Amino acid sequence: MDGLATWQRLWREVGAPEGNEGLHQRLINAWCEPQRHYHSRQHLRECLATLATARHLAQRPAEVELALWFHDAFYEPRRHDNEERSAHWAREAIDAAGAPAGVGERVAALVMLTRGHQPPQGADGQLLVDVDLSILGAPGERFDESNEQIRLEYAHVPLVDFIAGRTRVLQAFLARPRLFCTAHFHDRLEAQARANLQRALDKLAVEGHRLSGVG
Repeated sequence: MDGLATWQRLWREVGAPEGNEGLHQRLINAWCEPQRHYHSRQHLRECLATLATARHLAQRPAEVELALWFHDAFYEPRRHDNEERSAHWAREAIDAAGAPAGVGERVAALVMLTRGHQPPQGADGQLLVDVDLSILGAPGERFDESNEQIRLEYAHVPLVDFIAGRTRVLQAFLARPRLFCTAHFHDRLEAQARANLQRALDKLAVEGHRLSGVG
């Protein structure tokens, strides 16, 4: 799914010369950095596989796919500019590859949508955000594993602070009237996602009570 043949096919689809092998390897290396546990090559592969099931929803499917490659190209949990740096890399790399005018800017704009995961306008943006959030509707075992992976990425944060912050994030998702923009993902994943989120919140509450000595 993230191999060189797929990479080269993708660049041909966006109208650029055959994909640069060096860039492909640099991206793979980035996704395999040691600080990554959830935002890892596993996440990239899952996103690409999920997109493959819904590619027909995109106006420019190859650009959505490229945005997935770059959307966590920079990832450092202690920084707050990961999306900006990733978008900048995407724009520079795509322009340097000789893609038609506008491709780099559009892909960079897609990458920036993953910063807040708010419902965007436009079919491609909605599809990208839904793919990135599809982990919320994963089978329970995989969703629970992803929560453990996220905790590992934030191991530098004291547990009590992590519980408070993670609770706010998950509550904000659960409070949304709709988690997924597209009918494709809403119909398939919404119910499972809400069950996963509630179960995660319940676990965080139990852990929080244990730490505080309540109950």
